[in-house]
Amino acid sequence: METESEPYVHLAALRQLHQVMADMNTARSLADTLQTVADGVVTALGYELACVNLVRPDGDLVVAAFAGNSAAESLITGRVGSRESWERRLRMGERWGDLVFIPHTEGWVLDDDDVPQWYSDGPAPRFEDEWHPADRLFAPMYAPGPQGGSSSGELIGVLSVDRPRSGRRPGPWGREALQMYAFQAAIAISNARLRANMQRALVRLEREQQALRASEESFRQAFEYAPSGMAIAEMGGDQHGRILRTNDALCRLLGRPASAMRRYSFSDLVHPEDIGTLLRTSPEGGRAELRLGRRDGTYIWVSLRNSVVADAADGPRFLLTHVEDIEERKRRELQLAHRASHDSLTGLPNSAELRARLSARLCQRPHSPHPVAIDSVDAAYGHPVFDMAVHGFDFPPGAEAYDGYDHHVHTVAPADDRDDGAKGLAVLFCDLDGFKSINDRFGHNAGDAVLIEVARRLSNGVREGDTVARLGGDEFVILADGLGRADAQDLAARLRNEIIQPIRAEGRAVRVGASFGIGWAHCGMTADEVLKSADERMYVEKRSRPKQHRRAG
Repeated sequence: METESEPYVHLAALRQLHQVMADMNTARSLADTLQTVADGVVTALGYELACVNLVRPDGDLVVAAFAGNSAAESLITGRVGSRESWERRLRMGERWGDLVFIPHTEGWVLDDDDVPQWYSDGPAPRFEDEWHPADRLFAPMYAPGPQGGSSSGELIGVLSVDRPRSGRRPGPWGREALQMYAFQAAIAISNARLRANMQRALVRLEREQQALRASEESFRQAFEYAPSGMAIAEMGGDQHGRILRTNDALCRLLGRPASAMRRYSFSDLVHPEDIGTLLRTSPEGGRAELRLGRRDGTYIWVSLRNSVVADAADGPRFLLTHVEDIEERKRRELQLAHRASHDSLTGLPNSAELRARLSARLCQRPHSPHPVAIDSVDAAYGHPVFDMAVHGFDFPPGAEAYDGYDHHVHTVAPADDRDDGAKGLAVLFCDLDGFKSINDRFGHNAGDAVLIEVARRLSNGVREGDTVARLGGDEFVILADGLGRADAQDLAARLRNEIIQPIRAEGRAVRVGASFGIGWAHCGMTADEVLKSADERMYVEKRSRPKQHRRAG
């Protein structure tokens, strides 16, 4: 039974194990890393208790993290076991690869040594492979060696676990999973220690020049072998921002050799859309998420963290920048944001995104009909002045309008009674005619194909910068700024003519018509009021035409 269900159990477990390993390597500090390691054994590997015993500088092992039992955690966390006692344990028992299993029949001799320990309660085993409350299982953790082997480096700690939730001794897969987890935990702990050592070195470097000279070699190694990208750049002067030195991790990340990196500054490498983000990032303690250019012309999302390495006598000397690869996280964030704001069928902005874009243009404070002259605004407030003529206001010669409302340029509708050239934000509400019959006759797949093609035609028929959104069902909305009444009517006519052309759906040509209602957005209205106004005008337009003329073909 266990063998038959194993692939399904292991797939879910591997997914959870992968997430836990990712959490280990993104923990903020050594303490967080250790606790994440302990928690991961309980949540991902299915043991009731887990303990991280960390090797101290003097060689003894201290209980640095515990998971699974809060009472046990408070009693043994921080307690120390001698190196001699631990080495005795690791020489005993059965070898399961790099794991050490000490059955209860042998482990009783260890009951009185000085290693902190805690056992979960439970009945005596009934089967040969059932876990006994006094069984012990250890996973030694070794610092990664030059060849990257799991046991080629020095011992940095031991993972001790107690009682699998299945109640049985782990099989081959469970042993392999624990051994793999211990190897990854050792890497995460080594990296966390390296980052902590590097930060301590940086503090010393910032405080005094003599400490900089004394710790130059340790800093060099921390810089060169850091798991994340690092760069040192000029601060101040004509060469401000020029990259002086990069480590191997950053060169690999950007696909550029160190010699080529010295020809650039980060402003040369950043994506044009992110240059403002870079310029706003504080040199000291600043953080930013932006895109850097790779040698092949692509861009990669990174997180930048700055530190200023200062000279006690002369002030700031250079900028130390940490570069972390966040491409996968950013891709997931952008995908989630797009799914939340766009229609899954057509790819158009959805109803929530439409309302957000419309609301961003509208304020709830009605605009004053009395414009303020430029000179009086400048003298009284010192704010910039906005030209409101493009929104349909008749200003006296030489006068513009500004009302001090958050530097907001008001959106105003053209006059109803005349086409005087005024322009505003047109809202075109589109409802398809004859769409329901296509769904009823040919099925929803045909209906979906029609909606997708209509969305494409609407998107191709508007200007760059206009918004085409799917409100729901067979209703679409277009936001087009800077249009007069005649422009909006012309746009609706052109879009209707595009929509009524035959559409291939499920191997046949079908036709739908379209009714358009043109509303106008202006400040003082809510987004829902604007959409309701356009919707009502659409129904007026739909009822005004004979049914046989609503759809071509």
